[in-house]
Order: sequence, then C-alpha cells, then structure tokens
Amino acid sequence: MRFGTFSRLTLCLAAWIFLASCKKPEPLQIGFVGGLTGKAADLGVAGRNGVQLAVEQRNAAGGINGRPVVLVVRDDEQNPETAKRVVGELLSQNMELIIGLMTSSMAMVMMPQINASKSILLSPTVTTPDLSGKDDNFIRVAGTTTSYAAKNARYQFEKLGIRTVAAIYDINNKSYTESWLNDFRSAFTALGGRVIQVRSFPSSKDMIFQPLVKELLAAKADSVMIISNAVDSALICQQLRKFAPGQRIAMSEWASTERFMEMAGAAAEGVVVSHFFDRNDNSQRFKDFLTAYRARFNQDPGFAGVAGYDAGLVALEAFALRTGSASIKDVIIEKKVFQGVQQPLNIDRFGDADRKNFVSVIRGNQYVTGE
Repeated sequence: MRFGTFSRLTLCLAAWIFLASCKKPEPLQIGFVGGLTGKAADLGVAGRNGVQLAVEQRNAAGGINGRPVVLVVRDDEQNPETAKRVVGELLSQNMELIIGLMTSSMAMVMMPQINASKSILLSPTVTTPDLSGKDDNFIRVAGTTTSYAAKNARYQFEKLGIRTVAAIYDINNKSYTESWLNDFRSAFTALGGRVIQVRSFPSSKDMIFQPLVKELLAAKADSVMIISNAVDSALICQQLRKFAPGQRIAMSEWASTERFMEMAGAAAEGVVVSHFFDRNDNSQRFKDFLTAYRARFNQDPGFAGVAGYDAGLVALEAFALRTGSASIKDVIIEKKVFQGVQQPLNIDRFGDADRKNFVSVIRGNQYVTGE
C-alpha cells in the first residue's frame, strides 16, 4: 500500500471518529398523560405545565448526563378508552416513566395496563387510598384523601364549630370522591359531628344543580361539603349562594384551582378547602418557581402546577442518579426523600408520599392559608 493511500485512509478514519464523537446524544423521553380538555382540563393543563417547566430547566442545565429530555404529551380526555389508547402509545415507545394521570378514576383504569409493562406511572395528583400500600408500578408525590379529608373535618369541627354537614360528590371520579367522603365522614363522626345528607351526580356539560342544591339546603346542615372538580364546584357554590347567601361551604382539594376562583366569583368568599399547596409561602425556592412559571405560561400554577413540577423533579433526579441497570422505581424508592418546590417529599417503599397539607379560606378572591 502506498504511503499516500495509507494517509488518506487514516485521515478518513480520523474524520469518521471525530464525526461520531460529535453526534448528539439520544434524547431521553418521558411521557405525560392527563386531561387537557373537558371540565377537569385546568388540572391536566397545570400539571403538564409544571412538568414541562421542570424539563426545560433541566435541559437548560445540560439535561440528564448530557442527554436532552423530551416530554411526550398525551390528552386522556378524562375518558377511560382514550386513556388506554394514549398510554398504550407511550408504552409501545418503551418509555420507562409516564407522569400522570391526574385523577384517581383514570389511574385506577390504567393500573392493570401499567403493571403489565416495565414502565412506572408517577402521578402528581392521584390521591385515592385504593392504590396505597401496594408493591406495583405506581408512585405519587401527593398524599391520600385520608389526610386531606381529616384535616378539613378537624378544621370545620374545631375552628368553625360545624356539627352537621350535607355533602355532594361527583360519581364520575368515585375512586377519589367516595374515598374522600368516607374519610371525611370517619374523621368528622369521631369528633362528634354528623353527615346528615349526601347527594351524588354524574359530571356532564348538561348537569343542572338547582334541584340537588335545594335538597342539600333542605337538610339545614351547618355546612355543605362539595367533592368535585373546579367547574362543577363553582356552579354549585353559585346556586348555594343564590338560595342561602350565608351558608357555610367547604370543598375538597380537587376544586382548589384558579379556575374555581374565576368561575365562582363572589360565591367563593369564605369557602374552606384543605390541600398541600401553601399559596402564602414566602420561601425563595417557591418565589423563584412562581416567577419562572408565570413568565413561561402567563398564569399562576395552582396546586396542580406545583404537583406537576414536583413530579418532574422526582423523575429527572431519578434518571440522573441511576447507575447500571437499576430500574427507575428502585432508584426512587431507595432515594426516599426528594426536595419539592415547597417541602420535602417522603416516598415510602410502596411509592406513597407523605406530604404536609394546609387549610385555606377564600378571602377577597384569594386562597388564604389558615392552618
């Protein structure tokens, strides 16, 4: 072989090695599934935004070990069949982790499909106790209905002097709403209170609440407890204020979004809610997050935005910490404690989170933390 030919081959090999070394690393894909349309869309959109912000910030800092992160988003439309289809699409792409779903009813539908795969479902907001204490492929960053309902019951009984409650709940998300009502009833009864009337309804765009509201008011309970999404809760509040302006009202954390405030207007004044989001947080970490979220999405995050961001932080840190062939679930369980935007997130061996919660009272169109 002539020297010139050898030199040319050497140069070509060197060029190939150089180009190969300059090849961009393969992106790391993470899925997101939530209801981005329909009455509960405020929950899904805020959750997606929170995850997206966490991903964008991580990419700006270099990604995961040099790999950019891509968030693949799907809308489950709060429809079981749609959820099965879109989750199936993500699983077919061999995604190790999907962040979602945003409601308990959708999560319960999807768990058989998730457990049959090698993927993990990491939920920002699913709180049903039906998924607690199980060695499955489900992990969450929120507590269960037990903690929120008990907190609400204690506040109403001890701080407000409430002794009787009439409740109304949405059966379309009964894995959450029925658990919440049962947990509330247990805590409230143990204190000496009574739930004297219960009404349910299937959430739909044609739902008329006036007859149900009149039935609730006929019970003459000290307080009306609403367990529903933000839109329906706002409509129920308006009807309650129309017929009984001074009626005490409380609601579950599901409704405590900015959308509820927009729709309920003056009817929201004085409503009590327990949730894990402290809107009066003055920590620098939360201030920085709030500034970034507002700049990116031109709106406030609400509890779902915070929860989505926290879920994103957990997922991204787990991928960054993983070594060898360890599963993402094993990494999260072994790490146990992750720093969220407002508080540490303690995740036990079953993937259930222990998270501090608060009571807020709506005053002057703001959620004011009272406990």
